[in-house]
Amino acid sequence: MKGKKKVWVLGHRPVDSDSACSAVAYAHLKRALGVDAVAARCSEVNKETKFIFDYFKVDLPMLLVDLYPRVKDVALECKTVVRQHDTLRHLGEVMRKAEVQSVPVVDSKGELVGIVTVGDLAKRYFLELGLQSLVDLRVRYRDIIQATEAKVLVSGDENAFIEGNVRIFAGSVETTRALVKEKDIVLVGDRGVASLMMCLELGVSALVITGNCRVQPEVIEEAQKRGTFILSTPYDTYTVGRLINQCVPIRRIMHPNPICFRPMELLSDIKGVMDQHRFRSYPVVENNQLVGIVSADEIMLPERERVILVDHNERGQAIEGIEDAKIIEIIDHHRMGGIHTSEPIYIREEPVGCTSTIIATMYWENDVEIPPTIAGLMLSAIISDTVLFKSPTCTPRDKKTAEKLAEIAGVNLKEYGLAMLRAGAGIGGKSPVEIIKTDLKEFNIGDYKIAVSQISVMDPKEVLDIEDKLIEAMKENCDREGFDMDMMMVTDILEEATYLLFCGSPRTLIGEAFKKDASGTHVYLPGVMSRKKQIIPPLSEAVKRIKQD
Repeated sequence: MKGKKKVWVLGHRPVDSDSACSAVAYAHLKRALGVDAVAARCSEVNKETKFIFDYFKVDLPMLLVDLYPRVKDVALECKTVVRQHDTLRHLGEVMRKAEVQSVPVVDSKGELVGIVTVGDLAKRYFLELGLQSLVDLRVRYRDIIQATEAKVLVSGDENAFIEGNVRIFAGSVETTRALVKEKDIVLVGDRGVASLMMCLELGVSALVITGNCRVQPEVIEEAQKRGTFILSTPYDTYTVGRLINQCVPIRRIMHPNPICFRPMELLSDIKGVMDQHRFRSYPVVENNQLVGIVSADEIMLPERERVILVDHNERGQAIEGIEDAKIIEIIDHHRMGGIHTSEPIYIREEPVGCTSTIIATMYWENDVEIPPTIAGLMLSAIISDTVLFKSPTCTPRDKKTAEKLAEIAGVNLKEYGLAMLRAGAGIGGKSPVEIIKTDLKEFNIGDYKIAVSQISVMDPKEVLDIEDKLIEAMKENCDREGFDMDMMMVTDILEEATYLLFCGSPRTLIGEAFKKDASGTHVYLPGVMSRKKQIIPPLSEAVKRIKQD
């Protein structure tokens, strides 16, 4: 339910090792600096990333599907509830003290059974023309005692249900004798012994003495013999009559099966329901239990999620719903993309091979100690992004940072690095659709929307053997997602080269960018290992040249 917002630290989608490790490391740093930050991921992880987190015995960041505002983000804790068997008198007191216009009604298990509003209470009040019959309403004697604040002079079974009507001893003895029946409740003021004795003889179940009038000992003695209640209340007869009318249980006026929402429902989905019914507030229910209340006013301006982006800054790579969030920081090592913010924010963008290189530097700048597990995660991110320092994106600073982190983590850099890359290499039992979406990122280059995925392997033959199936899956991905081109880098870790598979148009873009024959479905690019430095820049320049021509 609604509370103080945490700060989400999020990498790109789909998750790779740098984005997952950087999110966890930066969230840890922010917490050390006094910010309530939580690392999250927006997709499942690959084999390499799972190996890293398992190796260092660190929990994966929590899975966050999107940042669209949901009911839970605006719902308030429901501190005011009533039971269906509570009285209208109790309801009125609850509403007055809590200063609320509506109250959820729950049963003994805390499950929602209805809702009642101040309008329902007012309607009941204006429809009262006289004393209401309590027969069949399951009103107990204890309800009348509580409502009239009565002192019990002669007691009976207070939990018993009232079986007669409520009568007022206001006329003559003869009129009262003709009106009162057995088991009725009689309201009586300052009357003599004979009148009260007559009521007892008629078999009434209770005498309610109004105005704290005196009751003679012989009347009390007779009532005790008969097992008849005698109650003494400070209120006058008229007021007592009104109070007894308020002993009706809430279930008689509540709205059963009220419109309610679940915590994870999108606000965009419930606004139409609210506009149609126009209630002031709605219960929030989970597993049949009342967990909160949401006001129609609250959903107009919900507090936005606060987000720190790591390892990306392009809308196409960000979590769904990022446009509804408030970005407060960006820590990245890529080109500036299409993320827009409504106000100035802190951005740290540096030309290094890995985001974790930047984050490790920030630890040292802030004099925050790096735990061995966090050092292991950041080391792994650097190894992954630089392919153990073989990628052209690798800088001397990346390598120096990795060496320091390896020492803190207590691992042999080369041995661990090879084991990690080996764990993530290959296609395993993946389907063609899963393979082409490995580490997929979207780019808007000129007027073209392009997807570029990358899979690192020890033996590229296992991928090229199913090239036809992969190309077919890539074509379907273009049609489904609206890409102009879909490309997949099959990177040979040992040979330090890439087979670039591609489909879509314009095919001349491949030939222009890499000076290769693009008549087939792949080109061989020796020495190419980096998407960021060796694939996207040539494509961007090629788009410019094609546009000029």
